[in-house]
Formats: sequence, C-alpha cells, structure tokens
Amino acid sequence: MFDAIAIPFGAKMLFNTVKLKPGVQFIDVELALGEMCNVVKAAYGGDKGGFIAGQVFRFSGFVSDEGSLNKAVAVDDHVVIVTYWRSFEEHEKSHADAAFKSRFAALAELCTESKELGYEMLWQGESELDQ
Repeated sequence: MFDAIAIPFGAKMLFNTVKLKPGVQFIDVELALGEMCNVVKAAYGGDKGGFIAGQVFRFSGFVSDEGSLNKAVAVDDHVVIVTYWRSFEEHEKSHADAAFKSRFAALAELCTESKELGYEMLWQGESELDQ
C-alpha cells in the first residue's frame, strides 16, 4: 500500500487537483480518498482496466520562490491525486463505472472543485548517482 511504484514508459498520467471546501481538513477527506483509491486498485488494476499506479499528495503550504516565475500568491487548501494508466480510454471507462462514481461523489461533497488533466509521458529517468 505504501510501497514504491514503477511507471512504465509511455504510461498516461492523470493529475487531479481537488480543492477542499473552507473548513474541511485533510483528515476529513482521508476516508473518502482511501475508499475511492481502493476501488480503483481493486476493480481497474492491470488487465481489469488499465490502472498502473497512483499517489495522493496533500498541499503542504510550500510555494517555491526559485521554481515559480510569478510572485507567490495564496493557494487554497487542496489535495492532488496522481494516477497512471495504460490509456486515457481505460481511465475514462473506469471513471464512468458506478462503483467509482459513488466513491468519487463522497469525495466531491467535501470539495469545491476538481480538475483532472491528462498528460502523455515524454521522458523519465533516475539520478545517475543512484546507479
């Protein structure tokens, strides 16, 4: 459950930013996230639906001055769900399924916005110092 993941080259990455409603804390969404992620792993993994791996991140409040082109602005409290799939079509099919939709609806009740963008992998690599 908390092991390192390996992403094959050519995987499709979906990056979902989920903004929490005012007053909602990460602990409030943790169960909904866990149940949703469990459905994805169990029902759509590998040959059952194309899911490869995923990660969930909570915004720490850190905004990089060095890595940002514009002056830092206030950022709403949010979580990011990163998932890797064999194809965008398999992702969309899984997310149209009733089992997923019911879990996502529970998370959506705690959020003001969710935006999921798809990316095609162009490059990946590891530190040369680790080899």
